[in-house]
Amino acid sequence: MRKFIRLTVCFSVVIAAFLAGGTYMKAVSADVDYDSLRRFSQVLDIVEQYYVEEVKQPELIDGALKGMLQGLDPHSAMMDKDEFKQMQETNVGKFSGIGVEITTINGVVTVVTPIEDTPAYKAGILAGDQILSIDGKFTDQMTLSEAANLMRGKKGTELTLLILHKNSNAPVSVKLKRDDIPYRTVKVKELENGYYWVRLTRFSENTFADLRKEIDKVMKKSPVQGIVLDMRNNPGGLVDSAINIADMFLEDGVIMSMKGRDGNDELEYKAQKQDDDVKAPLVVLVNAGSASASEIVAGALCDQKRALIVGERTFGKGSVQNVIPLPDGTGLKLTVALYYTPSGKSIQAEGIVPDFEVLWENPREADKNSFSVREKDLTRHLETNTAKKEETLSQDIESKELLEKDNQLRVALQLVKSLPTIQKIK
Repeated sequence: MRKFIRLTVCFSVVIAAFLAGGTYMKAVSADVDYDSLRRFSQVLDIVEQYYVEEVKQPELIDGALKGMLQGLDPHSAMMDKDEFKQMQETNVGKFSGIGVEITTINGVVTVVTPIEDTPAYKAGILAGDQILSIDGKFTDQMTLSEAANLMRGKKGTELTLLILHKNSNAPVSVKLKRDDIPYRTVKVKELENGYYWVRLTRFSENTFADLRKEIDKVMKKSPVQGIVLDMRNNPGGLVDSAINIADMFLEDGVIMSMKGRDGNDELEYKAQKQDDDVKAPLVVLVNAGSASASEIVAGALCDQKRALIVGERTFGKGSVQNVIPLPDGTGLKLTVALYYTPSGKSIQAEGIVPDFEVLWENPREADKNSFSVREKDLTRHLETNTAKKEETLSQDIESKELLEKDNQLRVALQLVKSLPTIQKIK
């Protein structure tokens, strides 16, 4: 059984020691430190005494902390108790909202990708869309955590977004109803005999185990001739989940490395040969919505020449954040390192360029692309011979429809079918 790699501990050691009362200091001028603290204290005192409205000191300090983290980079953030709880729920795949991954670009809250089968996805919100306001509140002065918090809420409640679609000149108002965001991050479908479409929508705590279970299931059914690993619009998630999934397809070699502020602190993660390694020909589908952990997997498989990368240039998030719980129940998300692909390349703000660039051509049909649960999907459902035949026919029709409307998937399937020949030519 593959050992599950845990990543977060490595960069938490120094911080944990500091929080526990340990000493971690660098050689800096004491005068500079005291001057900075004195100035902060003076401003805090002036605001407390003279601001037009009374503001409690804890609120001012919370605001100062949020501003300090926000000023570092788009991914570092100070989280209050509710925000920290929501982040934990996201990582285990349990939360309610509209289903978008966001970042800030030039100070504007921007969609990295919509999550499949969610209100945002079905409403036609796409990667690159700008969120100008949420229920009438403009987002230009919001932190990412504040914007995300406003979009989450109880299932069934409504909100209105002012959206500026990519390549559009005028914003539009979009009304959405919050829903439970799907827990399912792995989808598998047989496209043709022995050739499988494996869709990863996010990297959560359960993604690796769920993928292993699905792959084992199809391998017991019949030999796997090829796999199209689809990570389009996958915004990322847990890095350790991505490392373990890459390890499923690699027998040895580097998966990724990370470097913190001190270049000597490099950490390297290598694949381990396992009896259950997946050795079938592999094509990876990516696009501009493939970010972070998705890029770790794609970068490892590309540099190790284990897979062909097909689609569009990825998002380009090459930084690693560590989530640090604080004693009062709040949390800190801090960028602690940049990661590098096996070839030593950083994809930060660059992304991964596919081996075969294939642009999306067809308009998305949300209804056809949705997944619904029927009796046949229930565990231990009763079957008849007729039902089995009808199910097989239905699966064939669904696969055909999927390929007809998805030009990128069609190309990926043709490539994975000819991949052994391509690899020999190389």
